[in-house]
Amino acid sequence: MNAPGIAVRPTSASAALTRTPRLRVVSATDSASSAERSFDEFYAANVRGITVQIYAYFGNISDAQDVVQEAFCRAYPRWETLRGYDDPVAWVRRVAWNLATSKWRRMRTAMKFARKQREEHIPGPGPDHVALTEALRTLPDRQRRAVVLHYLADQSVAEIAEREGVAPGTVKSWLYRARNALAERLTDTPSGEVNDA
Repeated sequence: MNAPGIAVRPTSASAALTRTPRLRVVSATDSASSAERSFDEFYAANVRGITVQIYAYFGNISDAQDVVQEAFCRAYPRWETLRGYDDPVAWVRRVAWNLATSKWRRMRTAMKFARKQREEHIPGPGPDHVALTEALRTLPDRQRRAVVLHYLADQSVAEIAEREGVAPGTVKSWLYRARNALAERLTDTPSGEVNDA
């Protein structure tokens, strides 16, 4: 008794006539696996040659391998149709060349764009900037925020007071204390109170 989906066939006509025939088990998936084996053989026989051609075009082996792999990936689901072609390699080669051309155009466009961009050399922070940054770090949070908002973000005392939820006089006090603390840290000799300019 045979398992479902499995046919038992004799391997030759003479074996079919004998009492103990030599049998070959054929599963329902044999045709699919033979197609896969056929594609594997097709791939193994042609991948190198197509890769060499695309590499000569690109000049970069990894790009060539990527393009050829993509071409074979596109061929695999179409293999039942392609295997009937006179020259299935020509189809894969054409797809690989089309992919290579598209990739080359994108790379060329990106290179043109990169060449048009001006390279700007921005100098590193000077000693004054470093000293100011260090001095600002020593201030209490609210004073530091008030100094940054007032002097760097150009916000008025009233805007800072509204943002912080305090009276304008409090913001003026923070700014006064922050200026004095910064003046002491940023000058070589301790100074007295700094007047609001």
